Amino acid sequence: MNHFPEQRVANAHEVRIAGSEAGFRCGDGEVLLRAALRQGLAFPHECNVGGCGNCRYELVEGEVDTLREDAPGLSARDRERGRRLACQSAVRGDCTIKVRLLPQYAPVILPRRTLATLLEKRAVTHDMLEFRFRLDADPGFMPGQYALLELPGVDGVRAYSMANTANASREWHFIVRRTPDGQGTRVLFDALQPGARLGIDGPYGFAYLREDAPRNVVCIAGGSGLAPMLSVARGMAVAGMLPDRALDFFFGGRSVNDIAGGDVIEALGATARFHASISHPQDADAAWGGRTGFVHEHVVETLGERLASSEVYFAGPARMAEAVLAELTKAGVPAAQIHYDRYF
Repeated sequence: MNHFPEQRVANAHEVRIAGSEAGFRCGDGEVLLRAALRQGLAFPHECNVGGCGNCRYELVEGEVDTLREDAPGLSARDRERGRRLACQSAVRGDCTIKVRLLPQYAPVILPRRTLATLLEKRAVTHDMLEFRFRLDADPGFMPGQYALLELPGVDGVRAYSMANTANASREWHFIVRRTPDGQGTRVLFDALQPGARLGIDGPYGFAYLREDAPRNVVCIAGGSGLAPMLSVARGMAVAGMLPDRALDFFFGGRSVNDIAGGDVIEALGATARFHASISHPQDADAAWGGRTGFVHEHVVETLGERLASSEVYFAGPARMAEAVLAELTKAGVPAAQIHYDRYF
């Protein structure tokens, strides 16, 4: 069952932050973290689904329900110390928590929970589809951000990034890769049909386009990480950043069948360049005339010293993200010029 703010107003509880004058209201059963962010508090977070551990806090007084007992974002030591994850805590009454608010986590756009209608599904590759939704109420989003989808019959929420940019039609487009045995993607790919209604909560994420950064841009994507990187590239065009700033867009797949996005990037103009590579070519890829190897290696080989003076955005599977971050650090890219949200 989808729950929305209007269903909770009558049962709102006060959440106090120990040692601070800050506080917020949280509906009965509402997730602690997302209630705080909807009210503009700079609550530390990243993934929103229990994987990163950034939203750890301590419950000083009151009662909450834990939605995911086995969330990997908490270590055994965290559990021994009584720490909890705000993204997995549903409030059941007034409470007091201990957490340090940090200004860098303040939402750039206040997230909102609303209903959305599935308009259509489009094939992107053999195992990725684009899902286009129209929201009943649209708070807008920055290029590169993500949202949480409440899928019918699926426990918890699923985080997916938008591939388009904010628009007057209130459409949010998501590129999703089918996960073997994945409950969420099974519903999306096989059960949901145009006209279906579901809950969407967003926007979230910090790997959004910095329009005021004066540097050329590098986007690096793997798998469904294609979505936020396409959003960043499209956002550059909408913001008028092209052609004054160059865009180098790198996409890596295992085989030729995984490669997508080149047509979108090439349509942005001469200063937008698409670079594709495949890491595990098969016999069917014999005609491939492009680069083979891992995408992070491709980035370094192509850009060399230019990489350190670029604004870099990346998204993809966890192992790819770790490799990319290591290469960027080795190449001397300052941390302030690197933007990514981890996938879990």
